Amino acid sequence: MSHESYLKLAIHEAVTGIRSGDGGPFGAVVVRDDEVIGTGHNSVLSGHDPTAHAEVNAIRNACSKLGAHHLTGAILYTNFEPCPMCLAAAYWADIRTIYFCAGREVARRIGFMDQQIYKEIALPPDRRQVKSERIMLGEMDLLIDEWDRMEDKILY
Repeated sequence: MSHESYLKLAIHEAVTGIRSGDGGPFGAVVVRDDEVIGTGHNSVLSGHDPTAHAEVNAIRNACSKLGAHHLTGAILYTNFEPCPMCLAAAYWADIRTIYFCAGREVARRIGFMDQQIYKEIALPPDRRQVKSERIMLGEMDLLIDEWDRMEDKILY
């Protein structure tokens, strides 16, 4: 199948999601070796889960189907440019190629805050709208020491 065909599948996922009332107009498919291994649409509203974006759902679906936490060699097709969270999920899943139809400026135009979050992430933590502060605890040092000593840990 062509890139366009996979993007049409992503759009179909988005249509399914909005018609069922699951969430916004977002759909995604994960493909590896010319096989669709994961699908997903936005289900933020139906699941009351702000992380249930189409790309995250498609990645979760593919990982669950394969019984793996990495999707090395897979391609993510999505009808919109991934938001920062979804882009990070692709990195965590070791997806190295993404194709999308509409950019973040279109998402902003139809009411979504992707572009704002991209700008916020680029700021130092003390200048972001969501304030964060580091508080050091001895228990954290113990946790890191225990992790460092583990011989059978699996990095991801």
